[in-house]
Amino acid sequence: MSLAASIISSTLNAGTPLLIAAVGILIHEKSGVLNLGIEGIMLMGAVAGFGTTMATGSFALGFLAGMGTGILLGLLFAFFTIGIQANQYAAGLALTLFGTGLSAFLGQSLQGAALPSRAPLGIPGLESLPFVGEAFFSQHWLVYGALAMLAAVWYFLFRTRAGLVLRAVGESPNSAFALGYPVRRIRLYAVLFGAMMSGLAGAYLSLVYTPLWVEGMVAGRGWIALALVTFATWRPLRVLAGAYLFGGVTMLQFAVQGMGISIAPQFMSMTPYLATILVLVLISRNPAWIRLNVPASLGKPFNPKS
Repeated sequence: MSLAASIISSTLNAGTPLLIAAVGILIHEKSGVLNLGIEGIMLMGAVAGFGTTMATGSFALGFLAGMGTGILLGLLFAFFTIGIQANQYAAGLALTLFGTGLSAFLGQSLQGAALPSRAPLGIPGLESLPFVGEAFFSQHWLVYGALAMLAAVWYFLFRTRAGLVLRAVGESPNSAFALGYPVRRIRLYAVLFGAMMSGLAGAYLSLVYTPLWVEGMVAGRGWIALALVTFATWRPLRVLAGAYLFGGVTMLQFAVQGMGISIAPQFMSMTPYLATILVLVLISRNPAWIRLNVPASLGKPFNPKS
């Protein structure tokens, strides 16, 4: 029972940065913008959050720094893709390379540094309950905040007029523009929200999940989050299931070691990425299913003069 509770708790913890990033990706992809720079934004959010917390002793400021860094990089991405109509794929890949290199440079002095002590985790009064307390109620507040954010995004997309407009922009920006909606501004806000959430996901990795700063510590989670949204066919509830599925696969190596099964650690470290490839292969077998759900203008620039 204790091992099962530990596995559940670890799965929630490992799936949370994927869920936070995927919620942001869902919004900007619903608007028709594809940002392949999530990995770089998460790395920059991680180093900014860790460095700020080290300097100030405040975890709250560290999370805000991660979010602010994400917004700044989102503005940079939006300038190229929405402002001057650059190719979204190329701009996203360039942003990943930029964030990877700059985070490594800025984080050189933070290697091996220890964070200040933080408040106890969990929901008071519930974390001490047998099994369920350890499994579900002993998490950082951002674990529950990510769930609340996903619920808010679902409500926004499918129960509000603004969400309907956002989806309309992603499906047919020309039609939305003809009806008088500011397509480029809507896409800008969507990109900034997605980048902000990616920065927060990076800060969660360096402040809660690890917690430390190591060069390249995001380790492909930005790419997994991008694949996760495709795996979920751009539906919030499937994003939730996918995030915890990949989180569980990530923690599988520790569970297997805890049960005394001898498997090479290098192979176990590969499992999240093998699972990502397998899921994408399975999805690609039914291209009609993807075409039915993918925003029609995803990755395509919009020029109101054309």
